[in-house]
Amino acid sequence: MNPRNSKLEIFSTCPRSDRLVSGSEYLRQVQEVSRWSEEIGCKGALVYSDNSMVDPWIVSTKILESTTNFSPLVAVQPVYMHPYSAAKIVATLGHLYGRKVYLNMVAGGFASDLSTLNDTTPHDKRYTRLTEYTFLILELLKGPSPVTFEGQFYRVDKLKMTPAPVPGLLPGVFVSGSSESGLQAARAIGAVAVKYPTPPNECAADPPPNDLTCGIRLGIIARSEEEEAWGVAEKRFPEDRRGELAHGLAMKTSESLWHRQLSMTAEKIRTDRTPYWLRPFERYQTFCPYLVGSYNVVAQELARYITLGYETFILDIPPSAEELKHTFVAFEKAEKLAERAQCVR
Repeated sequence: MNPRNSKLEIFSTCPRSDRLVSGSEYLRQVQEVSRWSEEIGCKGALVYSDNSMVDPWIVSTKILESTTNFSPLVAVQPVYMHPYSAAKIVATLGHLYGRKVYLNMVAGGFASDLSTLNDTTPHDKRYTRLTEYTFLILELLKGPSPVTFEGQFYRVDKLKMTPAPVPGLLPGVFVSGSSESGLQAARAIGAVAVKYPTPPNECAADPPPNDLTCGIRLGIIARSEEEEAWGVAEKRFPEDRRGELAHGLAMKTSESLWHRQLSMTAEKIRTDRTPYWLRPFERYQTFCPYLVGSYNVVAQELARYITLGYETFILDIPPSAEELKHTFVAFEKAEKLAERAQCVR
């Protein structure tokens, strides 16, 4: 599959920096994953950001230096910096590398992170802040006119971006679409609304809004045979009691709607063996659902998401270049199935 000739936009995810590896080893992993992802046809890679991780902007420069036509999808949390600072970095990266950057706008985060930063902004107000924040970034990067703005959270007067933004490199913007506040923010700033999906049959009862570009975040383990795929899945994500306890603690403190939704779904399907798998999420080994099975089975599930209107996919961290190849076999089949289904309608 070559997404450049496809309606789908597929992103991978960078390794986490909080996995007890040295700085040099982490940098090697980031560069490897970026190269694998670019070679297979991904558009970019999500770069995490929270209090426990290294700076995502510095990681993003390493991604740009390691690739040719590949873009970081940078997690941006308003509490960390002023929107002018974020816009300045985007403009600088465009000026230095001539490459587009994507922004994954984060309204909240771990409650403990927000508490230590003394951010007591209520959930829905955080999306109001995020909307203003993103609006300012985009206005500054449209250039060349100075920007004047007065909102609830930010105020600027005749603020101009230097270096001048490179034409055609306005960043793509993503935002969580799990809550109504998130969807409203996506509409206001023209962002891709990203969800952590429930199983496709449940998504069919709650399809993505027609007025938004929508995406989902999930992992995929696919092989030619069903049992082989499940063997790989069980080995990669083994039973982990400590992870279960960490997940339980996170559930008690998290304000994230998507976190609660996935946890409730996990309760309902725990005894079933379906392609939709949440055990890694329940063991705190990753933060998204997985599709597991044969190429054909996984492709059928992906095709159902595609026909519902999801065109952007953010994959989990790839453990190898070979694993990405297996994933893209499933995507190739899925897109063909979705095209056939749409022709029948």
